[in-house]
Amino acid sequence: MDIRIQAIHFDASERLVAFINKKAERLGRHVPDATGVDVTLKVVKPETANNKEAVVKVTLPSHDDIVANKVADTFEEAIDVCLEAIERQIAKKKDK
Repeated sequence: MDIRIQAIHFDASERLVAFINKKAERLGRHVPDATGVDVTLKVVKPETANNKEAVVKVTLPSHDDIVANKVADTFEEAIDVCLEAIERQIAKKKDK
């Protein structure tokens, strides 16, 4: 599975990149047919408490892409919430 991380207007730390890779690999165990995960990180202006935005897009060969967009205090928290939302969306697709 191909994991692409894009940080808009800032450089993501190695720790953040490692965190995202670890979480995305875990998602790959739940969705073995996923071909790629695109993660976009952005700091929302103005500088407020909840200003870290994460967009996670999972590419599936047989279905539509699954996308989650969340804003939180930290990028780690935003990624966790996005991946939980994606797991719920995948469960709904499997039930159909």
